Amino acid sequence: MKITFLGTGTSQGVPVIGCSCPGCLSEDVHDTRLRSSVLVELDSQVLVIDTGPDFRQQMLSAGVKRLDAVLYTHEHRDHIAGLDDIRAFNFIQRSCMDIFAEERVVRALMSMFPYIFAEKKYPGVPRVVVHTITADPLVIGNMEIIPVRMMHYRLPVLGFRIGDFAYLTDASFISEMEKEKLYGVKYLVVNALRKEAHISHFTLTQAIQLIGELSPRMGYLTHISHQMGPVALLEKELPSHIRPAYDGLVIEV
Repeated sequence: MKITFLGTGTSQGVPVIGCSCPGCLSEDVHDTRLRSSVLVELDSQVLVIDTGPDFRQQMLSAGVKRLDAVLYTHEHRDHIAGLDDIRAFNFIQRSCMDIFAEERVVRALMSMFPYIFAEKKYPGVPRVVVHTITADPLVIGNMEIIPVRMMHYRLPVLGFRIGDFAYLTDASFISEMEKEKLYGVKYLVVNALRKEAHISHFTLTQAIQLIGELSPRMGYLTHISHQMGPVALLEKELPSHIRPAYDGLVIEV
């Protein structure tokens, strides 16, 4: 399985216009992040988790020529706003796009993109087939997926385990019961917004603690804000088995 990090930042990603903090002034390309999303490829199946506002740019940068499905973690705009741009894949593949999301997230998509879901569609709008999911395991093509329930402050969100890989973004709490789904995973991605406490995201310390508890072969940090500072300094604070992910990073699982 091949994982490509399409984006590892936030709506307060790096650089932030007008900000003079060390992270925003950095010329290191690893400090320039688009909104968080990953591409998962297994055999001939290609899946993307979340379509944020940077979705089109991410697809072009990664050279993605085929996309079979979209899987959503939650309905915040920085994770769904790029849905309109799946129309390019409709055209190339001459087929509808399968999208998988919880019922509440589907309602948010319908509210944001009413023309996509209208009974009488305008010519050329994106074409989708909606699959409503729950926290129960599901199969998309040849991928067996285990949803992991987390809390993003008071909002229930989903992380996902696919084989030896797990992706946990936009969370501040995960129960012991849900952690059980993650033991044995070899590659674990966890959101780490910043070092200071935050109401709806894991801090750097909390992300490190969670990775330590679950003991993957490698842990990667994502959804990193400019407040974390330059990645070159951050790496020096981390144990060798934990790395900040960066846009364009590819791992083989």
